[in-house]
Amino acid sequence: MESAVPEVSAVLVDGPWRHRDVSTNGTRLHVVELGEGPLVLLLHGFPQFWWAWRHQLTGIAAAGYRVVAADLRGYGASDKPPRGYDAFTLSDDVAGLVRALGESDAVIVGHDWGGLAGWTTAALCPQLVRSLVVISTPHPLRLRHEMVASPRGQGVTGRHLIAFQLPWRPERLLVADDAAFVGRVLRLWGGPGYPDVEAERRYREAIRIPGVAHSSLEYHRWVFRSLFRPDGARFAAALRRSVTAPTLHLHGSADQCMLASTAQGSGRYVSGPYTWKLLDGVGHFLPEEAPETVTKEILSWLAR
Repeated sequence: MESAVPEVSAVLVDGPWRHRDVSTNGTRLHVVELGEGPLVLLLHGFPQFWWAWRHQLTGIAAAGYRVVAADLRGYGASDKPPRGYDAFTLSDDVAGLVRALGESDAVIVGHDWGGLAGWTTAALCPQLVRSLVVISTPHPLRLRHEMVASPRGQGVTGRHLIAFQLPWRPERLLVADDAAFVGRVLRLWGGPGYPDVEAERRYREAIRIPGVAHSSLEYHRWVFRSLFRPDGARFAAALRRSVTAPTLHLHGSADQCMLASTAQGSGRYVSGPYTWKLLDGVGHFLPEEAPETVTKEILSWLAR
């Protein structure tokens, strides 16, 4: 028997940070904020929420930065509108959030879908991205290429993208048996020992908040279906603009969602300073699997 459906309060985890809502791009985004100084904006991925950045929130804030971790639209305590899960809208959300926070630019740090948001915002709104940190996320055009060029490599590890195109069945799969599927995804994509009991519990609970399962899948559906539509061609053209922001790219050698060999070719899309770091033995969820290393790498790079 499944437990009761969680409420939004499930993601309002207490800590040294403060929770608040920010209106941007016609929607309401929930954010968590800590520290003072230059803005560092943290963007999570699937199947998580802002809490994935709990270690970096405290570590980066302690170094003299204003750190904000946001729930992407459709996730956590943010609004879950019926549409707007395309990369253009996601980028507009990020750009609007920077402005709504009273800043003219920010360091954008993105993991997974948050990484897609980072790549896209850096290409479309370069003036808003002071620097970019991408974690476990190939450049979108590099990923497109490898899905086709390496069917037995990235094509196999990215097969969930195809499975998620079905109507309604994936939503039911995500939430069935107290979201047991989410636990399997975390273990499959993560490195040895990930996730711990608390992380699995929180992510399984968060995906069951009404609307989250459907919204999280809509991102996957847009990315795949846009390949055959004009908006996908427009997205590819926009992403051919070289990223001029200084970029730090972190990836785990044991990532079984986005292969390191796929991500490693992303530097060709960056004309600004580009630093690639491969973390040995770490899976897809770097901010939690190697929190101290990720925080140290980000701070060392920002200091340089």
